[in-house]
Amino acid sequence: MNLKKGIIILIIMLIAVESNFGQLPAPAQAPPPPPPGLPINGLTELFLLIGICYGTKKILKDNR
Repeated sequence: MNLKKGIIILIIMLIAVESNFGQLPAPAQAPPPPPPGLPINGLTELFLLIGICYGTKKILKDNR
């Protein structure tokens, strides 16, 4: 009788442990929204280079 209780308790403990590990994890949180304003898409360097070229051309043209 004592062995039967031990086996039943062991089975109940195993079921409890397995049911705890069998739960799905919480879903991932959504990323924060982007900041307001225009998005920077990598053309900043191009516009900076165009501005420098235009500015130096204009300065050299005005000095002649």
